[in-house]
Amino acid sequence: MNFAKTFIGGILNVVSNIDPAIFIPSNPPPPRRPLAFEEAHENDEEKRFRQVFKQLAGEDMEVSPKELMNILNNILTKHGDLRTDGFSIESCRSMVAVMDSDSTGKLGFHEFKFLWDNIKKWKKTYLNHDADGSGVICHRELPEAFKEAGFPLNDQLYKMIIRRYSDEHGDMDFDNYIGCLVRLDAMCRAFKTLDKGNSGSISLDVKEWLQLTMYS
Repeated sequence: MNFAKTFIGGILNVVSNIDPAIFIPSNPPPPRRPLAFEEAHENDEEKRFRQVFKQLAGEDMEVSPKELMNILNNILTKHGDLRTDGFSIESCRSMVAVMDSDSTGKLGFHEFKFLWDNIKKWKKTYLNHDADGSGVICHRELPEAFKEAGFPLNDQLYKMIIRRYSDEHGDMDFDNYIGCLVRLDAMCRAFKTLDKGNSGSISLDVKEWLQLTMYS
C-alpha cells in the first residue's frame, strides 16, 4: 500500500502543474451509424477510403489488433526513411483499445480512418523533426516534435515519456512515437470529455479509474 501511494503520488507530482488547455487533442471520430446512412452521406474522399478499408478489414468490416499490426508493418516496408522495429502486437492492442469508442475490441471504419489520418499527420511531424535524417527523433528533437503534434510537455512529463518510449540513448523510433501520441491524444480527449466544466480537474472512483487505465 505504501508503495502504491508513493508511486501514484510521484505521478501526480509530475502532472500537477500542467494546464490541460495547452494540449490540442484530435476531435473524436463520429459515432457509429447504420451503414446505409453512412454511405449515403459520405463525400468522395470518404467513399474512396471506404473501398480501401473494405479490402483491409475483410468481411466483418472491423480491424483487429493483429490486422492493424499487419497493415502498419506492410506500409512501413515502403518507407525506408523511417527507422523502426515494426509495430508489435502489444502496441497495436494498446492503439485499438484507446481508439475503440464502442468497446468491440476492433476498429470500425470511422475509428480506423481517424487513426489513419492522425498517423499520416504525425508522420509528417516526425520527418520534419528528424533533422539529421537518421530515421529516428533524438532526445534533443523530441520536445519540438511533441509540441508541433499539439502536446507541449513540461520537463518532468517529457522525461517520463522518454523513459517509457525511447531507447537507452533517449532516441525514439517511428512506432514508439506513434504509439505514444495515439495514447497521449486519446487520454487527453478522455480527460476533456470528463472535465464537463473545463475546470482542469476531474474526480474518479476506483471503478472509473480502473476502466480508464486498464483498457488502454
